[in-house]
Amino acid sequence: MNQDQVKEALLVLEPAVEEFFVIFSGKQSKKVNGLYHPETREIIIHNRNFEDDNQLLYTAIHEYAHHVHYTRAGQPVSNRAHTTEFRAIFHELLAKAEEKGLYQNVVENVKELKELSESIRERFMRVNGELMKDFGHALMEAEKLCRKHGARFEDFIERALCIPKQTATTLMKVKAMDLPAEIGFENMRTLAGIRNIAQRAEAAQAFLDGDSPDMIKQALKTRHAATTTANPKKKLISEKKRIEKTLSNLEKRLEQILAELQNLPDEEEPNEEEGE
Repeated sequence: MNQDQVKEALLVLEPAVEEFFVIFSGKQSKKVNGLYHPETREIIIHNRNFEDDNQLLYTAIHEYAHHVHYTRAGQPVSNRAHTTEFRAIFHELLAKAEEKGLYQNVVENVKELKELSESIRERFMRVNGELMKDFGHALMEAEKLCRKHGARFEDFIERALCIPKQTATTLMKVKAMDLPAEIGFENMRTLAGIRNIAQRAEAAQAFLDGDSPDMIKQALKTRHAATTTANPKKKLISEKKRIEKTLSNLEKRLEQILAELQNLPDEEEPNEEEGE
């Protein structure tokens, strides 16, 4: 592929973008395969790094995702280049390229890689997911016993088991929601944080369909932002709660500081006779 053919392929994936330029450096680089310069809208490809067009196009799509991310943003893009939003755009572009036959997913087309992927999912991700659900069930039983015997559940969690309370809460949610174990615990943790039942079910299906975690997280973030924007009262209530929580935490900290100051002895005045 030449520069024009690469640009043409990228525009098939996302045509509604600001003007950009694809430039082959004609060089080989040990550091990077490509670069994106947002100031000049230039995608630089070190084309001598690749053995075939498929490898080259993967890098081109990666850099094009930077261009889409940078020019689509309604506000300044973070200094961090590879954000969740960027990776979501990149993975969406890759999926489109595969659907249109422009890019071949090597993992899906190499038998050894595909078999290993399936093996890891079954031997580790599913097993880990089931184990974490069993863990959550055990914690639910522990909570019942703590109530029965007048023990504090958080004390059982934080001192007997030595795990953070938030982790315990997530494990119990994973069990109570009966989340699909085959997606693995980290993705189950994401689902456990979704309160809306319909949205949680939609996200769970997206995981099962093969969407990347970044794609799903960004979709949830976008939906939440749209809902908040459409409902200014909800936005103000949410901000009010955040401020109230911050003030409450500051008041508690102030009380702690005052208590500590009362327990500290007064500092003695320096002896003027003990000069330098």
